[in-house]
Amino acid sequence: MKRIVLLLIMSCIGFNTLAQEKEAVKYPQDINKNHEIKLNAFSLIVFSTIDVSYEKLLNKDSSYGISLFYNFATPDSDLYFPKKFSLTPYYRWFFTETRYARGFFVEGFGMLNTYEETLYYFDSTNDETISETGFALGISVGGKFIIKSGFTAEVYLGIGRNLFNSDNDFLENNIVTRGGISLGYRF
Repeated sequence: MKRIVLLLIMSCIGFNTLAQEKEAVKYPQDINKNHEIKLNAFSLIVFSTIDVSYEKLLNKDSSYGISLFYNFATPDSDLYFPKKFSLTPYYRWFFTETRYARGFFVEGFGMLNTYEETLYYFDSTNDETISETGFALGISVGGKFIIKSGFTAEVYLGIGRNLFNSDNDFLENNIVTRGGISLGYRF
């Protein structure tokens, strides 16, 4: 009887190991690759801004990263919005059971942001530029997809609130947004 129980236990362990090996072969992009670099293609194409991110994968359920955003558009542009710069550290929690840091995720972020707007007057000699810096906390949701060669695509959208109230009624930057369609590479 003891031999039968021992044989069953050893069989279960063997099948589990074999299943894990097949999972690793099925997803080779997950083996020893814990870093990602990404570019937000949506903001680059639509808004003439650059949004570059680095992400470190902690385990199959979580990661952290930092995003750098800069707006090249001028106030004369058709699709100008006043956020000029942001530095955004974030933490992500993934909801997939078997795959390594992919699928649906929820993200908490902090955002150091600078807003800039130009006030135009009738006589152009008195035009003035107003800028303000704030720090926001927020939350995002999204999804990440990875192909076998290691290239990634993700879609995400989030909202946050600046922690410090603005003294300037013109800028109205109490609410911040975060979102895009990013393309990257896992290495």
